[in-house]
Amino acid sequence: MNTVGIRFIRNKYYARTWLIQLFAIFLLLQCHCAVAHAPGLSSFDVQLQPTGVDVRLTFALQNIEAFAPMDSDLDAEVSDSEREAAKPSIAKLLAAQLRVNIDGQDREPVSAGQVSFDDQNNAHVEFHYQPAPHQMLVLQSKFLSLLADGHQQYLTVNAPAGEILLEKMLAKSDNQASVELAGANQLGTAQPGILAAFLDFFKLGVEHIVTGYDHLLFLFALLAVTHSFWPAIKIITFFTIAHSITLACAGLNIIELPSSFVEPFIAATIVYVGIENLVRGDHPKGRHWLTFGFGLIHGFGFASVLREMEISAGDTGILLPLLSFNLGIETGQIAVAAVVLPLIWWLNNKPEISTKFLKVCSLLVSLMGAYWFVERTLLS
Repeated sequence: MNTVGIRFIRNKYYARTWLIQLFAIFLLLQCHCAVAHAPGLSSFDVQLQPTGVDVRLTFALQNIEAFAPMDSDLDAEVSDSEREAAKPSIAKLLAAQLRVNIDGQDREPVSAGQVSFDDQNNAHVEFHYQPAPHQMLVLQSKFLSLLADGHQQYLTVNAPAGEILLEKMLAKSDNQASVELAGANQLGTAQPGILAAFLDFFKLGVEHIVTGYDHLLFLFALLAVTHSFWPAIKIITFFTIAHSITLACAGLNIIELPSSFVEPFIAATIVYVGIENLVRGDHPKGRHWLTFGFGLIHGFGFASVLREMEISAGDTGILLPLLSFNLGIETGQIAVAAVVLPLIWWLNNKPEISTKFLKVCSLLVSLMGAYWFVERTLLS
């Protein structure tokens, strides 16, 4: 057999191998998405008052239901009356798992916590503690030890005038923080500053994009048609600009879209891009503008993380979380692209491989997007 024939067989073997591997990755991703959940998020807001300390905790209902059951009739549906009836048990649960130490003495809330629910399936619980701290305030969220590994809770402590005294991301392994006030003595401890808060939200942004399989699959589908550096950079840049705009608008409460619309729409964008790759093939015109338009919707999906943590324009510290979280997203996005793009370009620049690669991958992308769309509409 001549050299050309050997090379053809070898390339054909490589193409089949890569396609099998990509299909296996797709199946693993689908299974992982079906059984795994992104780490949970919650918030712990503390407002110092002249008369005491106001505490507001926000958790997703799914984080509470395992410890304060709401479905009393066991019909797999939680009615409004059942949720109302569960309020005292929710307040009692969180009060027992919250430690508030004022000037060296643990305090109990002056009354039962006030519980409310919102349309995002969150529970908000408010407590009031007395007296007002003068030297030291120690806070501990022991409930984190009961939740899944990876759950993070955003703690903010505000002075009576509104300025932020402390921002910190709590976790199971680090569920306590202290605030040293004017006139504190040697009991004081070093406090996390702006840099620590920046790094917390930066890390959260990286984790969100790396575990955000729908966003990554959308980006992969967009980049699957590229053959070189500049077209890929153009797509990534337009996606970055678009989702940064809507992330900022949502974080600042300028525009708000319900997750019941955003999440299915994100799945629909994945289906659309996969089908466009199948129909138009390589080098579809206007891909960067398509990226920009759909990137606006994905930005609202990114903003849902800050919304889950009750971070909004009402907080004086919105700019720091918004900036560092977005930078984390971009860093994670660039890191993933740096790993995937060389493989895409290598496959696309081999004529005997590129057509099959694009068709198979785009078909799998569309199927995965369709699965998520059904899951987020008919099955939600």
